[in-house]
Amino acid sequence: MMIYVIALLCVVGIAAGQIMFKLSAISLQRAGTFFDLKTLIILGSAFALYGLTTIAWVWVLQKIELGKAYPLMALAFVLVPIGCHFILGERLQVQYMLGVLLIGAGIILAVKS
Repeated sequence: MMIYVIALLCVVGIAAGQIMFKLSAISLQRAGTFFDLKTLIILGSAFALYGLTTIAWVWVLQKIELGKAYPLMALAFVLVPIGCHFILGERLQVQYMLGVLLIGAGIILAVKS
């Protein structure tokens, strides 16, 4: 059970990293250069989070089958837009929410198989 908690933390880390990449893109657009300190900090933090998450994911894959772990990565398709809604003010559409329900049902089916 603990391995699935760590796998879920990996998914959250990947989703957070994606949002941080978007924040770095916004910062880059405002600054106009990669050499802006804020842009470098956000981008470097996103790379660091992705690196740590990847190492943790490799550890997870030592413990469970890829076919059991990988469906959990689909949660990133749910978490990223929801995070962008709250952090960046992006809009969520009704079709997206229906898609989230379908993804959730698919994840449950896949993990329980």
